[in-house]
Amino acid sequence: MADLSSLKDLAPASEAAAPVHVRKVDSLGRSYATGKRKNAVARVWVKAGTGKITVNGRDFSAYFARPVLQMILQQPVIAAARTGQFDIVATVTGGGLSGQAGAVRHGVSKALTYFEPGLRGVLKKGGFLTRDSRVVERKKYGKAKARRSFQFSKR
Repeated sequence: MADLSSLKDLAPASEAAAPVHVRKVDSLGRSYATGKRKNAVARVWVKAGTGKITVNGRDFSAYFARPVLQMILQQPVIAAARTGQFDIVATVTGGGLSGQAGAVRHGVSKALTYFEPGLRGVLKKGGFLTRDSRVVERKKYGKAKARRSFQFSKR
């Protein structure tokens, strides 16, 4: 190549096509996804139904008593404007209630995109498909906690 004018003759590299999101549904008409937050892991199944949400075999309002946690759980369905159209069954383990609610929200969002790929843009824009990677920092030796030092005394 002598100069830059010969660059226009080069063929463009094969451009990677945008990933096509296909519908992932099992034989029973359900889509499955795993959601995670802190130390909580939620296994979530979404199917067409009447809007019933079950967490660990109980109604979600009984399992998550605080209204804030119930709101967190329903955010993806409300953002997608699909209230009352899907039955959601979740099994969640580990962590506390706040982490579990976040894990179920993440799982519901992913399962909705598998069931109806057209919702991916709305849910991604709302930040529901991003896994919140913040976890508790580990304790270091010579420290009382992760960063807290022991009390210093000069005498």
